[in-house]
Amino acid sequence: MALNPCLRGPEGILREIQINLLECKVCFERFSTRQRERRPQNLSCGHVLCLECITALSHPLLRKLECPFCRQLCSVDSTSHCQVLSDLQELLLSWSPTSSAPLHRAKGGLGLATGLTSTSLHLCTAFGGWGTLINPTGIAALRSSGTIVVVHDGKKRVVVFSPQGKKLHSFGPGGRATGEICYPVDVAVTACGYVVVTDAGDKAVKVFTSRGDHVLTVKESFQMPWGVDTDSFGHILVSDAQAGTLSKVKVDYTHGLIQEHQKVALDLQCPKAVACCRVTGNTAVLEHLPDDKYPPENHQHTRLRVFSKDFHILYQTDSFSLTLQSTVKLNISGVTFDGDGGVIVIDSNQGMIWSLGKLQNCLALTPLVGDHLLRPVGLLSLKNKLIILDGGDHTVKIYSAKSDLVPIE
Repeated sequence: MALNPCLRGPEGILREIQINLLECKVCFERFSTRQRERRPQNLSCGHVLCLECITALSHPLLRKLECPFCRQLCSVDSTSHCQVLSDLQELLLSWSPTSSAPLHRAKGGLGLATGLTSTSLHLCTAFGGWGTLINPTGIAALRSSGTIVVVHDGKKRVVVFSPQGKKLHSFGPGGRATGEICYPVDVAVTACGYVVVTDAGDKAVKVFTSRGDHVLTVKESFQMPWGVDTDSFGHILVSDAQAGTLSKVKVDYTHGLIQEHQKVALDLQCPKAVACCRVTGNTAVLEHLPDDKYPPENHQHTRLRVFSKDFHILYQTDSFSLTLQSTVKLNISGVTFDGDGGVIVIDSNQGMIWSLGKLQNCLALTPLVGDHLLRPVGLLSLKNKLIILDGGDHTVKIYSAKSDLVPIE
């Protein structure tokens, strides 16, 4: 894993090593040669887990496990002790700068002391991890309570967490039948608590109550539903990556009926991420452009469009233009709005979160989060915090302007 280039100085590098190299990315426990179950073990694919997680993830008879990061099938008998990490840990234990602030851990996730980031937000806590979440793809929240909802590739596709990160329940087994979800891509939650999931495997948008009871399935005219959000009226906004459209679906949630299904934006190019601003009513859509539009050195070509509440274009930019305007090679992969209506974007390639500011101002890139992210795939702004879904280590990470730890119950 590459260390964060934003950090400077030995103390920052030391802490990045401690967080990103010297702990198991499945259980978040620190590797230790003194505890047998915490010894770092090499899988045949090259990834490193602690012995306890290898034992927990492996089949008891076949003695094989699927690597939680690359999905390669590995044999337990072919694992070996990772001596390099053990030696590195011993070396760092013998060298501790007097000015180094201590690391703190919140149960079920990570917590950091003050002053460890070069960006404006600090990691408060993290939860989830392999097993609780498996290759998560979408995140949303019930804003009134702070309840967090994540869709992933587990046995039950929707997982509901408390604001503190405690798993409350899950629902939506895999499949195409009523109440089942084949391949979830994104999720949204209405103000009344209804959960809306885009199911690319079933080419449908599926609506559930907060407890997981099926309300409605919308399949008409969708070819590949992808990103989803809801506006302040509870209307569903969903992109169709294959059809190149953005649709607004009005639903009678009480009776499980579709009141109106309207295509509000046409001729989009592979639209995926969708975000609706509760303050302004604006909607942001992220398009993935063909490779022949821009120079080949840019591996991901995306265009961000922001529509008014009446779906007139207010603003658009693309990753190539943003790269020309700054020294940062930005590849936009996700989008949301902050509490003031400003635009926030994800760069999953670099593991960074950026603010573009408000539309009425001259947009400028401002780094918000640059630490402890592997591959962010979703984010939302809630009560002066950023809640980020990290597909790299299957976790939900909460960042705040304050560095106070958030305990997990």
